[in-house]
Amino acid sequence: MAYQKLQAGRASAVTPSDTVEIASVTGGSNNGCVLFAGVGGDVRILTVGGDDVVLKNIANGQFIPVQVLKVFATNTTATNLVALW
Repeated sequence: MAYQKLQAGRASAVTPSDTVEIASVTGGSNNGCVLFAGVGGDVRILTVGGDDVVLKNIANGQFIPVQVLKVFATNTTATNLVALW
């Protein structure tokens, strides 16, 4: 029986930016990443589907299971963000 691997194989610190997307680790098209928030707060993201949304009140140590292209500096208060692929 086949199964989907749910663990990340790569990780990188995220610096929120209003202009720069999170770099793709594959070197090809950017399929986005999921996020981990070390210190909680609000996180404004751009999803792979093109949605610009603020996720409010993310908890310390919470995973954000959304395919993310960008974490905006504006309206993001959470810190110690990590991209996971």
